Amino acid sequence: MKLNDIILQTPYLQLESDFYSLSDPQPLQEPYLVSFNKEAAKLIGLESTAGSDPSFIALLNGTFLPKGSRPFAMCYAGHQFGHYNPWLGDGRACNLGSINGWNLQLKGSGDTLYSRSADGRAALRSSIREYLMSEAMHHLGIPTTRALGIIGSKTKILRDNMEYAAIVMRMSTSWVRFGSFEHFYYTKQYAKLEALAEYVITESFPHLKDDEDRFFKMFCEILHRTATTTAKWQAVGFCHGVMNTDNMSIEGLTIDYGPFSMLDDFNYNYVCNHKDPAGRYSYGEQPNISYWNLTKLSKALSPIISKERMQKQLDDYGEFIYPNAYIDVMRIKLGLKEKLDDDIELIKELVGALQDAYVDYTQFFRTLSHYDGDRSALYDIAMNPVVVDDWLKLYDKRLGKEKYSSVQRNKAMLKSNPKYVLKNYMLQEAITLAQRGDFSMVETLLHIGRNPYDELEEFEHFAQETPQEYKNIGLSCSS
Repeated sequence: MKLNDIILQTPYLQLESDFYSLSDPQPLQEPYLVSFNKEAAKLIGLESTAGSDPSFIALLNGTFLPKGSRPFAMCYAGHQFGHYNPWLGDGRACNLGSINGWNLQLKGSGDTLYSRSADGRAALRSSIREYLMSEAMHHLGIPTTRALGIIGSKTKILRDNMEYAAIVMRMSTSWVRFGSFEHFYYTKQYAKLEALAEYVITESFPHLKDDEDRFFKMFCEILHRTATTTAKWQAVGFCHGVMNTDNMSIEGLTIDYGPFSMLDDFNYNYVCNHKDPAGRYSYGEQPNISYWNLTKLSKALSPIISKERMQKQLDDYGEFIYPNAYIDVMRIKLGLKEKLDDDIELIKELVGALQDAYVDYTQFFRTLSHYDGDRSALYDIAMNPVVVDDWLKLYDKRLGKEKYSSVQRNKAMLKSNPKYVLKNYMLQEAITLAQRGDFSMVETLLHIGRNPYDELEEFEHFAQETPQEYKNIGLSCSS
């Protein structure tokens, strides 16, 4: 399908006007293409050569609107760093409509009703980070939004310094957030809250549409999906950085990439956000915050779902649902097929050992994927090999209870433990070059992100531990 053949639908606009604000995108000056994602294009039936069509830049710049598009910004609220904010919404995002189940959104397309005096723009650096990381997360098997392309411009914006603005076209199967429900709960618009629930079921959980107990089952689905995604974050070493309820997807997707980071040396208490000095959104707190956010969602849904029934699910979340999701994904990383009750202790001991070992998290699991009883390679990558040795004794004992060979185990683990993840220093290198007009590193990291488990000899240096001066640094929310 060519760009001119795209026909968009806008089912969200069938809701009442309180749910959104019609908002046209505001074009950037002298826009230019940074990158086009052929993989994402396939999802909406767009031809692979669309990136070379001049209309593609116009699409991302908002000067070309496909048939059926009625641009709008969505309204929502949310708890930000634990405090309720009643007026949020798409402050710098413009929804164009949906196609093939994917909602197309321009991020950085100018101010909207919800901008709160901000300029509605996005910096090139943050746009590159989101574009690359959302694709990398998908190929790591983690639920996430996607990105179709990114453009830069000569439009200047003031952040910490004067920068150039960009727009990234994001794609998601849903943009509804926990905070979307909070808005209508706290304004006591319960009929509209119910209407939103019906919309979510139609868009995200259509198998529940004719179920009399659909609202409760919707909550259960959201809860389980949140557990799965959070467990996968923890397992791969991803730190979101801003787990506000307005940044929590109703489908359990990873959305709103801000000051995120992948772990370098393992640090359970690592905080990737400079504006989070208390460590509310540290790596180790993410499971607890996911639970806290679900409690806020349950409160927002209480006018239409039994509080007692939701609380039972929340209790199970903390006791069984999340822990089991985490243990299951860690078993895969450790190459364990048998499910034994003692596995939780093995995993706890591993987390403790990693904390004391001063070892690159990704490199540790990739090296472990080759483990055949010879510990030397694991000793070599840890600053404190003694704690690694102690844990390997437990691991060897546990492997003795498995029924398949080390060759089979290694093969499975190499498909589960990435050799490459996009770390902040890599992304910064791509950004620095892009700011000079060189987008080659953006394409390189897009390629690496799509192939995290492969042996890419020409990029072997990206599989090494992060250079010391760049390890576990933090980032600002400013973008």
